[in-house]
Amino acid sequence: MGHNTMFDLTGRAAVVTGAAGGIGSAVAAALATAGAAVMVTDVNESAAAEVAEKISLSGGKADSMALDVSDRDAADGVMSRAAALGDGHVHIVVNNAGVTAPAMFADTTGDSIRRMLDIHLMGAFNCAQAALPHLATDGTGRIINVTSSAGITGTLGQVNYSAAKAGIIGLTKSLARELARKQILVNALAPLAATPMTETIRTDERFAPTMLNRIPLRRWAEPSEVAGAFVFLASDAASFITGQVLPVDGGMVM
Repeated sequence: MGHNTMFDLTGRAAVVTGAAGGIGSAVAAALATAGAAVMVTDVNESAAAEVAEKISLSGGKADSMALDVSDRDAADGVMSRAAALGDGHVHIVVNNAGVTAPAMFADTTGDSIRRMLDIHLMGAFNCAQAALPHLATDGTGRIINVTSSAGITGTLGQVNYSAAKAGIIGLTKSLARELARKQILVNALAPLAATPMTETIRTDERFAPTMLNRIPLRRWAEPSEVAGAFVFLASDAASFITGQVLPVDGGMVM
């Protein structure tokens, strides 16, 4: 039986934002293992460089750049450099960068809302639009946005985060319709994993039992467990999937 090339990303250039740790670094490593040349980006330049170096030492191909996704000029620079990693095109853009600032609605400030929108929603917009002139139009072009169950069902104490993540879903669906004519696929993932961002709800006894009970599989995933879903959406195996939101959360959203 011949080698299955359905998930082979050899020759494709990928950009992962917020890739210095957590899900982002796991996704960067998984894409590289599948053969992609990966541009590892993060506001933490040294941490992004460490992830890229680890990928390279493992036999993969990676480079790194500092990137504040709310800075459109910086996004333009990253996409131009990332195109040089492949055949002059960017094939995969993973808009993963994000932060949280939990607060009950009465205590949520306008500045907090704006910050969430700038990083999550505008960040995805900036990187997708910056990538557009470079994105492959031969059927291998992919934009994969990261949303959350918070953007699908809402969540207590995170109106700012939920609103930004819901915006990403709207962005994903509209962009999928528009870019279909260019054979560029746009999808979103709503992952849940044990990362620094989820540490409080995983370890604080006020939240942890309730949160765990919402997950039918009754456990938290490691970042590497959700990274495979990104490889799937980036690969030829997902060549007829666009405009979808895929929860990868142990059954929490179904």
